[in-house]
This record gives sequence, structure tokens and C-alpha cells, in this order.
Amino acid sequence: MALLENRYRTHDLGMLLLRVGIGIMFSIHGYPKLIGGPEKWTEIGGVMSMFGISSAPVMWGFLAAAAEAIGGQLLAFGLFFRFACILLLGTMIIATAMHVMKGDDFNTYSHALEAAFLFLGLLFAGPGKYSVDQLLFPPEPEWEE
Repeated sequence: MALLENRYRTHDLGMLLLRVGIGIMFSIHGYPKLIGGPEKWTEIGGVMSMFGISSAPVMWGFLAAAAEAIGGQLLAFGLFFRFACILLLGTMIIATAMHVMKGDDFNTYSHALEAAFLFLGLLFAGPGKYSVDQLLFPPEPEWEE
């Protein structure tokens, strides 16, 4: 039956579409935070005080903004893909936890939580063959015995 047919041969195309779409969206979402400068970074990084880290809010805010803006671009290109996924996953875990600790409802933090699961899954799945990582770091050929 064609409906239940194995379509894994399109896996790499699917990964490309997912990477580029989500990467562009996170870049667009993070860019205003990144160019917001120290005032915006302090606001974003101030969230870390909820976790007992009150020093260097500018640094934490800059790292979160860069994770979204630059990490989104890395994701889209499939360049240093797993590193980008780790940065984005960490940012989304902190965002989810912040909303939960503030007592926000599920609809408020669901986007960050969904994105965290997405980046966790992508971390394991890898960028696919249509990625810059595939060009720069090709897999070693498998030897037949």
C-alpha cells in the first residue's frame, strides 16, 4: 500500500527543509535581541537570577541572543550543527524553566518547550547529507569485510 510505504529515502530532504525553516525562524527571532545591545542583553540575562546566578547578566543575555540569531543560521546551513543544537536546546530549556517558575500557563511556555524537544531530536538526528557539515566533515567510508 503506497500510503504505508517506507519513505526514508527522503530523510535528507526532510532534514534540509526542517533545518532551513527552523533556522531562519530562530535567526529572525533572535536578531532583534542580538542587536538590542547591552540594555536588551541585561534584560534577557537577568532571567539567570531565577536560578541563583546574578552575576554577568549582560553576558548571559548576549549568549542567549547569539544562540538564537547565530545558532539559527548555523542550523540552517548545517554548519557545526550539533553545537548549534546544544546552544539552542540550552536556551530553550532556560526559557521554559523561566516561564514555569514565573507561574505562566502552558500556552505561554509551550513554544519554548516544543523547541527544546525539536533541538534535542535534531541533536540526535544530525544535519543530513545536504549540509555544510557533510561537505567539511564527510563520514569515513565503511569497510567491507
